[in-house]
Amino acid sequence: MEKGHGKGLYTILGEGTVFEGSISVPHNLRVEGAFKGKIETAEEIIIGGTGVVNAEIKAKSAIVGGKIVGNLMVEDRVELQEKSSLIGDLRARDLIINEGAVFHGNCSMASNTDEKV
Repeated sequence: MEKGHGKGLYTILGEGTVFEGSISVPHNLRVEGAFKGKIETAEEIIIGGTGVVNAEIKAKSAIVGGKIVGNLMVEDRVELQEKSSLIGDLRARDLIINEGAVFHGNCSMASNTDEKV
């Protein structure tokens, strides 16, 4: 896929959806349901307030409003929103933890912008 070709595209796992397995998408991914397995996206992953994810995740950036159990590796920025939780290790360049968020695990922050996950 050409760079920038997937701009504006989303894959959405809606509230009430239950998915188990591996998913790889070249654009943004939003999870509002339950997911178990492995996630890889070339762009942003958003775990909505109703999202419950038990997975190893690789993405360019992440916004977490729901719950993640598993390791989260991103190239750029991670934001843990109010009432979110991340139980697992985290690797990112930038990290924002809002008041009310829960994070249990280790955090590694890459200072080199050329470093890829």
